[in-house]
Amino acid sequence: MLRRARLLVAYDGSAFHGYAINRGVDTVAGALTDTISLIVRRPVSLVGAGRTDSGVHGWGQVVSLDLPETTDLDNLAHRLNRMRGPQIVVRAARWCADPDFNARFSAHWRHYRYDILNTPAPSPFLAATAWHVPHPLNELLMNLAVDPLIGEHDFSSFGRRPPTVDGREPSMSRYVFLARWSQVGPDQPGLLRFEIRANAFCHQMVRSIVGTLVDVGKGVTSAGEMTAIMQARDRAAAGAIAPPQGLCLWEVGYPDTERW
Repeated sequence: MLRRARLLVAYDGSAFHGYAINRGVDTVAGALTDTISLIVRRPVSLVGAGRTDSGVHGWGQVVSLDLPETTDLDNLAHRLNRMRGPQIVVRAARWCADPDFNARFSAHWRHYRYDILNTPAPSPFLAATAWHVPHPLNELLMNLAVDPLIGEHDFSSFGRRPPTVDGREPSMSRYVFLARWSQVGPDQPGLLRFEIRANAFCHQMVRSIVGTLVDVGKGVTSAGEMTAIMQARDRAAAGAIAPPQGLCLWEVGYPDTERW
């Protein structure tokens, strides 16, 4: 008998071509699938809460899968961490309260973080997890520019449009619950963090937003132009896409019955 389980997964995306399985290249889901199948001695199929791109990291990625009900989940996590850590680790594992739980479709929201090191010189210790921007950034203006993002909007200006399905254009409408910039802390001078939470995200949406907001922080674009950029519904209206290493899937929200 099989039973639905869920894993809380963290990974360093530097060496992977994204999360989703892609034949011929190393991906996070591919590595997880191969390793778990080896441990439980049967093929497994994974569903992830988010499809992170090449070089993007994960701290709170959630994966659902069906496993033999006799599986010791603690032992599974322990063995997987020994085989795949520290690049990929399982932070927690549990059986689902809802047998129909789906890491992707049961999610209420996803929360991403993007880190920028805003100092004259780069840091070798943050190079893999933050975008180094040496030009001084105005955090106040960047925070003013996030206000138009809040709520439900068409994010065509900030996302790669997916192919049509049965002749229909997929919706680019998303609901953003939270968006803000902050200083990480006094022990990390110059480290800025952008946080954004939404019901779902378009492809490259967060990195496109960050790239545009950095233009605002530099004074290249005014904070007041953000609304017009969104209303244009044209990718060419927004700034360049920020590099992947600063982005991390931080947390995924689910119904109360499926909280960790």
